[in-house]
Amino acid sequence: MSLKNFVEELQWRGMVHDVMPETEEHLLEQMRSAYVGFDPTADSLHIGNLVPIMLLAFFQRSGHQPVALVGGATGMIGDPSGKSSERNLLDEKTLRHNQECVQKQLSYFLDFTSGAQNQAVMVNNYDWMKEFSFLDFIRDVGKHITVNYMMAKDSVKKRLTGEEADGMSFTEFTYQMVQGYDFLHLYKNKNCTLQMGGSDQWGNITTGTELIRRIGGGKGYALTCPLITKSDGSKFGKSEGGNIWLDAKRTSPYKFYQYWLNTSDEDAEKYVKIFTFLDKPTIDALVKEHAEAPHARALQKRLAEEVTKTVHGDEQLENAVKASSILFGNSTSAAIKTLDEQTFLDIFEGVPQAEISKEEINAGLDIIGALAEKSGFLKSNGEARRALKENSISVNKEKVNDTYVVTTEDLINQTFVLLQRGKKNYFILKVVS
Repeated sequence: MSLKNFVEELQWRGMVHDVMPETEEHLLEQMRSAYVGFDPTADSLHIGNLVPIMLLAFFQRSGHQPVALVGGATGMIGDPSGKSSERNLLDEKTLRHNQECVQKQLSYFLDFTSGAQNQAVMVNNYDWMKEFSFLDFIRDVGKHITVNYMMAKDSVKKRLTGEEADGMSFTEFTYQMVQGYDFLHLYKNKNCTLQMGGSDQWGNITTGTELIRRIGGGKGYALTCPLITKSDGSKFGKSEGGNIWLDAKRTSPYKFYQYWLNTSDEDAEKYVKIFTFLDKPTIDALVKEHAEAPHARALQKRLAEEVTKTVHGDEQLENAVKASSILFGNSTSAAIKTLDEQTFLDIFEGVPQAEISKEEINAGLDIIGALAEKSGFLKSNGEARRALKENSISVNKEKVNDTYVVTTEDLINQTFVLLQRGKKNYFILKVVS
């Protein structure tokens, strides 16, 4: 694979915060290896991890070899960068399980299996740290970095002098030394010359370049990406329900798709450069199209499609698009019945429900009873009749009249019936045994 200008690629995408001098030239000389570290304290990555993932993905697509480091050892310590308190520490069995899950998710973005020269590599720093005794570490590594140097790092100063400062443990203080040693180890053993990460990692990364200079007698390089924020000031990657995970069991493909679809115009223009593999001409054309017809939300739709397809695949993207059209478009009963239970519940999250027995649905439930007495959706039979006369009642998105009978034919996933009054007033009947 011929080399592409990786730094230039990141610059037009708005993904460079700090870069060490001569990094661009270094990468244009020949294929290089670079690493990014991932926190293994959960069995799934979330979209807050997508920036470092994309750094590695663009790196590989530029002809270089990406190294994904799972911080099994550092996960047992806790990184003070951007944190106000220490995090929970995990045992080795849990960390190994999490590593396997993380590698599977990284494989959506990185090639680990083709046999190409720049095939991605995954490593775990626990593998080289577990045999390193405390005395050996402070003798062979610790003596090369002064406390003054470590204290000058922003990640340390903020924890010691911030408004909510309650100090930091010696364990956390040593974090930058352990991460710095990771860079030195990979430099020696994997010929890895570049470390990348978020801008809050600059201090930890440059500690690694110092160790490479002082112990390895070589030169390491550093590149960081800006921390991503939303235009309204809220934290990127969070929703009302918490993190947006890459694991479909934690965040359904529908909710994942909706997160990207609901981004603001300003954010969508920024995100489509960072989180998709679309080239510059394509993105420039999208931005122009969106500017001419913002109501069509071309940027948001393409962004949501590209990221969902990468993480969840074509089939799940198709389901998510179909689910969105069911909620917001003129859908049919047949289309609704193709939804799986989780997607149906995601679409109509928060919609009130009432339970009816299987016997009642088997016998057939008249629409007036379904709307009023059996559900409480409408206050009385009289209100139900008036609504039906106004032609404002739908069952599974299709209009019905006062002679309609709800039967097993109406069941979605053998369990649900969707009642609707007007455009936005929904109610769910749930059949129970």
